[in-house]
Amino acid sequence: MIGSIFLLPNATWFVEAAVVIVILVILTKKVLPMLNSAIEARQEKIRTALEAADEARAAAAAAGDERARVLTQAREQAREIVDAAQSLADQVKAESAGRGQAEYDRIVAMAQGEVATARQRAIDEASAKIGEIVFDLVAKIVGREVDQAAHQDLVREAVAALQVEAAKEAN
Repeated sequence: MIGSIFLLPNATWFVEAAVVIVILVILTKKVLPMLNSAIEARQEKIRTALEAADEARAAAAAAGDERARVLTQAREQAREIVDAAQSLADQVKAESAGRGQAEYDRIVAMAQGEVATARQRAIDEASAKIGEIVFDLVAKIVGREVDQAAHQDLVREAVAALQVEAAKEAN
């Protein structure tokens, strides 16, 4: 009867307790240090990875700042280049306009000179022909030969009057 009471320890229980204690001692002496070192190594790896990630994040932020600074600087240089090109284009445009105006003025002055020369030539030719016509007319009206040398002063006065009139019309 005593053997059948379940709460009383018997020899099997002592053996089982001894085996559990031996297993616990082996686990704490052999397996647990290996597990602890593996856990610590894993923690060290994670800590190192986190530090590297923080450094990479800081480097990325610094690179982002540097990129933004370089981009801003490039934009400023681009604006300067565009401004310089615009200034140069305006300068070339002004110079071209000045050269065009000068060429226009030169051509107009040359044309005015040619017109004045042609006008003077036409006046001279007309005055010579008018002189001849006047002499012929006077000779026909008077009915005798007129001395051209004697009346040269009258012809010169008529030509001068014609030139004055032509100059007034030109202005």
